[in-house]
Amino acid sequence: MSLTDLPNPDSGTDAVNLKDGRQLLVYNHNTKDKTANKGRSPLNVAISDDGLNWQAALVLEDDPSAPNGFAYPAVIQTSDGLVHITYTWERKRIKHVIIDPAKLKLRPMPQGDWPK
Repeated sequence: MSLTDLPNPDSGTDAVNLKDGRQLLVYNHNTKDKTANKGRSPLNVAISDDGLNWQAALVLEDDPSAPNGFAYPAVIQTSDGLVHITYTWERKRIKHVIIDPAKLKLRPMPQGDWPK
């Protein structure tokens, strides 16, 4: 993997190389521009076949009014092929989400824009 053009407000990210050879990235897909910055929301999952070109996979959280947002993701893939993601939920709790990467519907992100 290498530097991407995906937006991020200087918040933590985490990624994992999946068993099928793809890469999975968990990150806040928004800009650092103060006029558009929604803090640490949304929290998104993107997938890449080559570590350079990313496709939208999933929005884990999207609540711009959440005062502390969703941050500090950690991701692993277990031996059964499932992906486990943990992150802070409004800095009150740790949330744990399990996804099957084989079932994700991927969509293109032209110029790094998340699809509507």
